[in-house]
Amino acid sequence: MSSPITTHVLDTANGHPAQGITVILERRSDDDQWTELARGVTDDDGRIGDWLPGGEAAKTGVYRATFEVGSYFDSDDAPFYSTIPIVFHLNDPQAHYHVPLLLSPYGYTTYRGS
Repeated sequence: MSSPITTHVLDTANGHPAQGITVILERRSDDDQWTELARGVTDDDGRIGDWLPGGEAAKTGVYRATFEVGSYFDSDDAPFYSTIPIVFHLNDPQAHYHVPLLLSPYGYTTYRGS
């Protein structure tokens, strides 16, 4: 069984999955502190499907997925984005939460996927 929280990064500028991007998954505690739950690196298909081990159930709360994209794009200039944090609410611990990132050198889009 896959993790209840997954991601997929697509490079919209080049038209292919973005492989090799480190993504850190955290949960915010009641006292507003972030705790790292897992980290992973996008595979050849731009996905991380095994963040939380063995189908572990997620807890309701506020989560943050931080995408370390600074070294992804080859450029003579410094990248425009170095990290992209996506903060989202997990309201149903039985549901699957897919958090895709559509990435280009100067912009990004995200949404709740399936």
